[in-house]
Amino acid sequence: MKRLFLLFLILALLVLIPFLIWGEDIESKMSIESTVESMQGWGSWAWALGIGLLWIDLFLPILGTVVMSALGLIYGPALGALIALVGAMSAGLTAYGLARVLGRKAAVWLVGEKGLEEGERLFRGSAGGWLIALSRWMPILPEVMACMAGLSRMPFLRFVAALVAGSLPLCLVFAWIGSRGDESPIWTLILSAGLPPLIWLVLDRWIRRLSRENGAED
Repeated sequence: MKRLFLLFLILALLVLIPFLIWGEDIESKMSIESTVESMQGWGSWAWALGIGLLWIDLFLPILGTVVMSALGLIYGPALGALIALVGAMSAGLTAYGLARVLGRKAAVWLVGEKGLEEGERLFRGSAGGWLIALSRWMPILPEVMACMAGLSRMPFLRFVAALVAGSLPLCLVFAWIGSRGDESPIWTLILSAGLPPLIWLVLDRWIRRLSRENGAED
């Protein structure tokens, strides 16, 4: 478990480095007004820039919640949330896929086969789903957890379900706030942190039932 924690720290450090280098500068430029202006400059392709910014958040310290709010202001709460969800999901799936395809040898080198087996046990169980779902509303953790899920070969369906459980409430809440043109930090925190566990409980139960049915058919 110590080696698994070491892997987490290494991934977190890799994500933190761009924040330390460019984070303050990007944050000062990414107000809701400037983000909306940049998107509107793309005309009918504003949605594509929004998705691209959320995807780039994997590598650079983009303020994802500001992008989601801007999408809500431009497209309204429903369509804005849908576009934001596409961006958030594609970013999470990219991190998972790259880590799963390219990172196993590096993970074994860092934590050894035993450490990687511990990670696989963690992310194949319910705990892995909780980690993915709850990490989506926290800074830095979404990218790290998605990478660890990929390295640990978390079952794809379980990862996607947990990603939806965490991303959907966040996109809905911030797109709604953007569409209203106001800020409600307390309710934002309550809704974006409280809804993912409820959604994951439902999806986790459905996945378990599906797995049992498939096992029975086999």
